[in-house]
Amino acid sequence: MKRLPWIVAALAAVWMLSALRSPKDATFAYHEFGRLPVVFNGRLQPVDSFARNTLLQIRNKQAMRDAKEKRTLSATEWAVEVMMNPGVANTRKTFRIDHPDLKGQLKLAMDADERLGEDGKHYSWNQIFESWQVVQEQSEKAPKDASTHSAYDRAVLKLRDSMGLYAMLQATLQPPNTTNFLAELSAYQASIPTGANALRDRLAGRPFDTNALIAVLDYCQRYMPLSSMRAPLIIPPHHPELARDQWMKLGDALFEPGIQPRLLRQLMGQESLSDTEYRDLITQAGAGKLHPAVTEYARMTEAYRSGNVAEFNQLVAAWTRELTGTFATEMSKTAREQAYNGFEPFMKTMTLYAIAFLFAAAFWFSFSEWTRQTALWLIVLAFVVHTAAILTRMGLEGRPPVTNLYSSAIFIGWGAVGLGLLLERIWRNAIGLAVAGVIGFTTLIVAHNLALGGDTLEMMQAVLDTNFWLATHVVIVTLGYAATYVAGILAVLYVVLGLFTRVLDSAMAKGLTRMVYGILCFATLASFVGTVLGGVWADQSWGRFWGWDPKENGALIIVLWNALILHVRWGGMVKERGLHLLAIVGNIVTSWSWFGTNMLGIGLHSYGFMSAAFWWLLAFATSQILLLLAGWIVPQTKWTSFRKGAA
Repeated sequence: MKRLPWIVAALAAVWMLSALRSPKDATFAYHEFGRLPVVFNGRLQPVDSFARNTLLQIRNKQAMRDAKEKRTLSATEWAVEVMMNPGVANTRKTFRIDHPDLKGQLKLAMDADERLGEDGKHYSWNQIFESWQVVQEQSEKAPKDASTHSAYDRAVLKLRDSMGLYAMLQATLQPPNTTNFLAELSAYQASIPTGANALRDRLAGRPFDTNALIAVLDYCQRYMPLSSMRAPLIIPPHHPELARDQWMKLGDALFEPGIQPRLLRQLMGQESLSDTEYRDLITQAGAGKLHPAVTEYARMTEAYRSGNVAEFNQLVAAWTRELTGTFATEMSKTAREQAYNGFEPFMKTMTLYAIAFLFAAAFWFSFSEWTRQTALWLIVLAFVVHTAAILTRMGLEGRPPVTNLYSSAIFIGWGAVGLGLLLERIWRNAIGLAVAGVIGFTTLIVAHNLALGGDTLEMMQAVLDTNFWLATHVVIVTLGYAATYVAGILAVLYVVLGLFTRVLDSAMAKGLTRMVYGILCFATLASFVGTVLGGVWADQSWGRFWGWDPKENGALIIVLWNALILHVRWGGMVKERGLHLLAIVGNIVTSWSWFGTNMLGIGLHSYGFMSAAFWWLLAFATSQILLLLAGWIVPQTKWTSFRKGAA
């Protein structure tokens, strides 16, 4: 049995390391294409990340199972198909729609029908595109206040946003309804010089070639919507020294050598230009050259659409080499981020935390040392990977570990696991391991659900601009959150084990009490220092130290509650059981300060109302209140562990 913990940990490590191998594409070079850079929402990222985040928002998953073909498409494979071969992609059941009233409004099949390939949950673009106007009308009827949205309102708004993302993806590499973009692009390029000359002659009052002018203006009118719509920037700047905001979307790149949209809108009477602007745009018309990336992606698109695997792979490899030579830094970053995505560290650590908790719980009933050792090494392994993943996220964007709700969840989990390991180092009774497993698993579940909103590496709020004071404030106050949760979960273990099992003997009870007390001391210090540092940062950023913002009030409530627990303990107003019951209330206080204040819709830290998060928050608070009442109402002499004769 002595070697069993090492064997289990070694197997877990092998399982994790096996995910670091780069997948080999059987046909098209999807993996290599997924490494290509794209800028979206101000962040340079690999196509792989953009595809995963887009599919996650549309389907709530990072891969798509095609029931008809009985195979699973990776996010990149799905995105490539939508961008390059929408005729096929539009038939796949990409969109998940659950609300029956919305299905009825869109005249969609309600029930599963294997003969028709319907599962009653997922629908294709072709099935819902005709109802785009209906979706828009229904979404406009939804109340502006998100907290008052019904389930139907949320379903409509989600579908509207999903359809917008899908339409954006369709227009990333080629205009909609294009059958051969490469041929169309050649014709467009050929029309630019003669069309621009005809335009200048017309504006100068000279005879001009009418057909040449009409030909180029037709193309410009076709491409103009691509320039105005929101889309990822997949065309790199002409020089690597240029900033990320110099990357272009396809629509802007198409107009570089031709007639600018502003001039086109002037000709159509849609925009007024000054004489200077007018002359400059006329002079520039037809003066540039089409960016080579446009042609390269058009060639890839045509090769993919025609099913030419060898040519597609050669083009992707050549373009990768070209970008690596010019944009080495960007390509290195996308390669690292793609490897990070494929490894999925938090999904793996979440699994290990759950398994480790089961081994820790088994120790209390069997007191077999090998179960505790197994839990210990699994937690250590998971903590190492958890730490590496946070450092990787920091390195990818050069940010502090906490910048949004998602990163706060994974950091709180990390801090709690670290404290759990510290407790285990001191007491060696598996309690610290159990706490680490529970909080590590729970916070990563929370993070997983928060990731459904999109890119987790994006700087989601302007209020979170990185500087020294903000970085230190957020890290320290978040450690205060984590410590308060650790104390609260220790208290939950005290009540649950005492009420329902014979495990909680006098020694374990005293050990838990010392743990809770020590952790609360640290939590009070961290939350107080973090709150003060937040005021310093607010004073530098906003010109005031304290503004009674809901988030600021929430942080202050945590400080005051932890201080109150320590004071009533010092004053002898509560004994062992009272300390634990007050620590359980700390779970509610911390959850409200962490999530609840963000959903009020007011203040500088408001991230918007989230219905699902609200109900989970309410359920968690209810569970803590029930535990609190059970621990308070039931006399301790009636607890299973403290009954007369209990072992």
